[in-house]
Amino acid sequence: MPSIADSQPGRDCPLCPRLHAFVQGQRQEHPDWHNGPVPSFGPASARLLIVGLAPGLRGANRTGRPFTGDYAGKLLYPTLIKFGLAQGEFLERPDDGLTLVDTRITNGVRCVPPQNKPETAEIKTCNSFLAAEMAAMPKLKAILALGGIAHQAVLAAFGLKRAPYAFGHAAIHDLPNGMTLTNSYHCSRLNTNTGRLTTAMFEDVVKAIKGRLD
Repeated sequence: MPSIADSQPGRDCPLCPRLHAFVQGQRQEHPDWHNGPVPSFGPASARLLIVGLAPGLRGANRTGRPFTGDYAGKLLYPTLIKFGLAQGEFLERPDDGLTLVDTRITNGVRCVPPQNKPETAEIKTCNSFLAAEMAAMPKLKAILALGGIAHQAVLAAFGLKRAPYAFGHAAIHDLPNGMTLTNSYHCSRLNTNTGRLTTAMFEDVVKAIKGRLD
């Protein structure tokens, strides 16, 4: 089994020139920010992996922890705490002491993209890290994809075609490798402010996953 450390890109990963250049520029503007590939958060022994799109500029790119410092974390982490998948208090900073329980969080693209929009080539390039990460999680049983791009990234990492596994909120896909892929709309400010994703909707998805793991 590959090492979980091998699934994390290096601090100065150059594989995506546009993202590398953008991160370098942010280091000049904000030398006190993380400004680099954001490492996954949570134990490698977890049975659940949550996959997002990419770090937010003032969120994970600043703090160095997925979904920390941006709006999406305000829904994600309290929900995980509610269903016993996290412990502690979420204070929107990486030193708040929050820990994940049987859960790990990562992104399909590890570096912050300009305008929060990674290009297709960047998603494809970074997919090798997602594939390596899932391969290095010995107990992985369930994956929660936040948004369509994360959903497609998971399928690509497993070498699966998209057609049999259409993205849809609360959709549950039983994959040929025995794992379960569950979909949710991304818990972004846009989705929650427009009502496309409500707290109840997101909690129902996490509750269903927890029920399958128990």
